[in-house]
Amino acid sequence: MGFLIESSEYFLYYQGLLVLLFIHHSHTLIKYTPLYPVKKHRQRRVSSEKLHFISANVYQFNKEYNRFLGLIKKYSPDFFMTMESNGDWEKAMRTLEEDYPYQHKVTLENTYGMHFYSKVEIKHAETHYFVADDIPSIEIHMTTDDGFSFVFFGVHPPPPSPTEEETSKERDGDLLSTAQCVKDIQKPVIVVGDFNNVAWSKSSILFRKTSHLIDPRIGHSFVSTFHAKYRLLRFPIDLMFHSEDIFIKDLKTLENFGSDHLPVYCEFFIDHHNDEQEELIETATSDEQTEAKKMIQEGIKENADRDTVVTED
Repeated sequence: MGFLIESSEYFLYYQGLLVLLFIHHSHTLIKYTPLYPVKKHRQRRVSSEKLHFISANVYQFNKEYNRFLGLIKKYSPDFFMTMESNGDWEKAMRTLEEDYPYQHKVTLENTYGMHFYSKVEIKHAETHYFVADDIPSIEIHMTTDDGFSFVFFGVHPPPPSPTEEETSKERDGDLLSTAQCVKDIQKPVIVVGDFNNVAWSKSSILFRKTSHLIDPRIGHSFVSTFHAKYRLLRFPIDLMFHSEDIFIKDLKTLENFGSDHLPVYCEFFIDHHNDEQEELIETATSDEQTEAKKMIQEGIKENADRDTVVTED
């Protein structure tokens, strides 16, 4: 009899614990659904024309180049970025260069190559290697035909996994280095890429606070991208953040083209005279700033041993 009472007490304890966990996670995740109230913003006469772009981790060993080329031709974005794009991918994308005359290419064979193609004029382009000399991030300064300047950052830090990195130190250090760089820029900014992280993780929140950027998924949807083949086991690790003068009209995934990630499509406009999004910006406390600097230094010291050329086998 005593055993039954004790078992019943344990059952109630674990049931209560599960309820508390459910409430905690629901409170966190409901922000990334349409149920969470956010204000909608209209495009005004003083705003820029609408711009749209595609960000895609192509998966270096994916040979279905024509499916990706067809995707770009179908949606005709103003600019697009690829990650994991190597020499073979660069060669395949040459057919797009007539339509996208402005380019910035970081061709690598280690699954961290990046390519950027644009119809919008590139005024300045730079490749950063914040924590390692084989992990690039790109910084692209552009000006639209109607005179709006903005900055695009593309990131793809290494994930912690049995096959890549034992810890998340390089990933977190790379992302927070980008955040430190972004917060000093006085132009509209977008940061996009395969973060290998979810938006509600500690390091992603620290990135958002350090960079003074906004997460457009809040009040919208998860926009889950990985793994492309498994709908029920798909996670939102391809993220985007933006400054308060950039307004998102649409953010969604597009159809699969053979990669393990779904491509992300975004439509936005710039409005320098609308300050309604300023209230969405959270900034890092002094303790969080100290933690960010520490994580950057730990990422630099990590010194991971990666192959220059990675094969599928």
